[in-house]
Amino acid sequence: MTVREQFRVARDVKLREQDAGDFRLSSRVDDAKLGKAEAKAQDRAKTAGLIARIAELQVMLYAQRRQKVLLLLQGMDTSGKDGTVRAMFSQISPMGIRAVGFKAPTDIELAHDYLWRVHQKVPVKGEVAIFNRSHYEDVLITKVQGMIDAKECKRRYAQICDFERMLAETGTTIVKVFLHISKDEQRERLQERLADPDKQWKFDPNDVVQRQRWDDYQRAYEQALAATDCDHAPWYVVPANSKTQRDLVVASILLETLEGMKLAFPPADPKLTATVVE
Repeated sequence: MTVREQFRVARDVKLREQDAGDFRLSSRVDDAKLGKAEAKAQDRAKTAGLIARIAELQVMLYAQRRQKVLLLLQGMDTSGKDGTVRAMFSQISPMGIRAVGFKAPTDIELAHDYLWRVHQKVPVKGEVAIFNRSHYEDVLITKVQGMIDAKECKRRYAQICDFERMLAETGTTIVKVFLHISKDEQRERLQERLADPDKQWKFDPNDVVQRQRWDDYQRAYEQALAATDCDHAPWYVVPANSKTQRDLVVASILLETLEGMKLAFPPADPKLTATVVE
C-alpha cells in the first residue's frame, strides 16, 4: 500500500485525538529495538532523501513548463503549516516554487466572490504553489462563527469541488493536506510560545479564543474533508503531533505524487548539442 493510500481521508472521517500521534512510518515499526532518538535520526535522514528526490523532480517540472502542482495545507493553529513549508522546500531552488499565505480578506476581496482572490494565486505551468491556509477558510471559519448557514456551507463545498475540478482538468495536480494535531499538543505549543521571549511574536491572542471552539472546528473539518475529497483533489490526514513524522509523511505523499506525473527533462535539441561556444 502506498503512503498516499494509507493517509487518504476516509469517507466517514473522524478526527480522533489519538490519531494525531500516529507513528506508522517510524523506523521503530520495522525495528522495535531502536530507541526514540535513533529512530528519529533515521526518520529525519529518510525525509532528507525524499526531499532530495523531490528537488530533482521539481527541476523537471519547471523545465517542462507543462504541468502544475498545488500543495494545500490546512490545520488548526500551531499545527505546523509554516514548518511543513520550510521542511519540504528549504533545499529546493526558488525557481518554480511559490508560497501563498491567506489572511483575513481585504475590503476589495470581500467585494468579490470568495474564490476570486484564490484563483489569482493558483500555480502557473511549471510551478509548485503552496497554499498556507486556503479557500477552505472561507467556509470553515464562517460556518463555525455562524456567518453562513448549513445550506450555504453545502453550496460552497459544491462550488469548491467544481473549482478544483477545473484546475485539475487544466493541468494542475492538487494535493490537499490536513495537519492533524491533538488539543493537548496545541496547548503545549501555545504555552511554549508564551514561555520563550523569542517566540512570543508568534503568539496571537485570537488563537486562544478560537481554541475554545475546538470541538466545533473538528466537526467542521470532518465535514469539509468528507464533502471535498475527490480523486482529482484528494485529502490526506497527516498526523502532526510529531514534527519528524509530519515531515516524513508529507514528503512521502508529495514524492509519490510527483513520481506519478511521469516528469522528465524536455528532449535534447540536436542543433544545440552540436553547438560550440567560442
